[in-house]
Amino acid sequence: NRSLLYRMKMNAPRWGIVLAVTAACWSSAALAQGVIERVKAGGKIVIAHRESSVPFSYVDPATKKPVGYALDLCLKLADAVGKKAGVRNVPVEFMQVTPANRIAMVEQGKADMECGSTTNNAERREKVAFTIPHFITGARLLVKADSPIDRIEDLMGKKLVSTKGTTPLKAADQANRERLMGITIVEAPDHARAVEMVEKGEADAFVMDDVLLFGLAANRPNPAGLKVVGKFLTTEPLAIMLPKNDVEFKKVVDDEMRRLIVSRDIYPVYDKWFAKPIPPRNTPLNLPVSYLLRDFWKYPTDQVPF
Repeated sequence: NRSLLYRMKMNAPRWGIVLAVTAACWSSAALAQGVIERVKAGGKIVIAHRESSVPFSYVDPATKKPVGYALDLCLKLADAVGKKAGVRNVPVEFMQVTPANRIAMVEQGKADMECGSTTNNAERREKVAFTIPHFITGARLLVKADSPIDRIEDLMGKKLVSTKGTTPLKAADQANRERLMGITIVEAPDHARAVEMVEKGEADAFVMDDVLLFGLAANRPNPAGLKVVGKFLTTEPLAIMLPKNDVEFKKVVDDEMRRLIVSRDIYPVYDKWFAKPIPPRNTPLNLPVSYLLRDFWKYPTDQVPF
């Protein structure tokens, strides 16, 4: 018995390596199986959503369920995947993600689509893929209604907040360094906390995609106490994020997004979330389709010049 225990002890590191390699192989096999193939075999589609990216993807406090413009589009895409796989009523599982972990969840194969307000850019395309943009926006500033701040230059020596893991945060940090503005930039874990910091005076401004700022402000207890100001710091084509190397799945998603746009079936979905009252406060955002988005949708493509 002592001899057996001794051999087990000596071989423990070796067995650890074997188990690690086996786990890695299983993980690779799971990632290698395409979404269409999994659905054909009776599997589900996992849709990642956000908590407070109004009106794209957020949790309705009344129902505790994810809702939003991007989420509605993702459900239509899931139906298209089901048709391709020959499966009716494909089971869908929702997974809440944050700005910090959303890319990793798709890259690691834990989510099939991230339905939120994620910018398609070159850096992210190294890890994941994107379908055709469903919105084009730019980063601006959210401040108190009585604030004298009107542009990023007015923040010299002041405090600016943005959400961790977002492109506006990077853009603000770069502008701060290049222009030597001396802005103190802090990270918030999510959009809701960033707005709260502005309301409480913990930050002088919140930099984020302006459409998100309008949505967030409209659903605060005192919407009139906030305003969106400044020129665009960035141009942000927002798109649904997909696994990088699942070619068949991406083609189905791209084809359906293109069909929705060309047929104009996407417009009623857009109007539902940008022109009509939305939860939780039943306040309309009153944001018509921008000229940038209309022009982009004339020739819908997943190729963006950023």
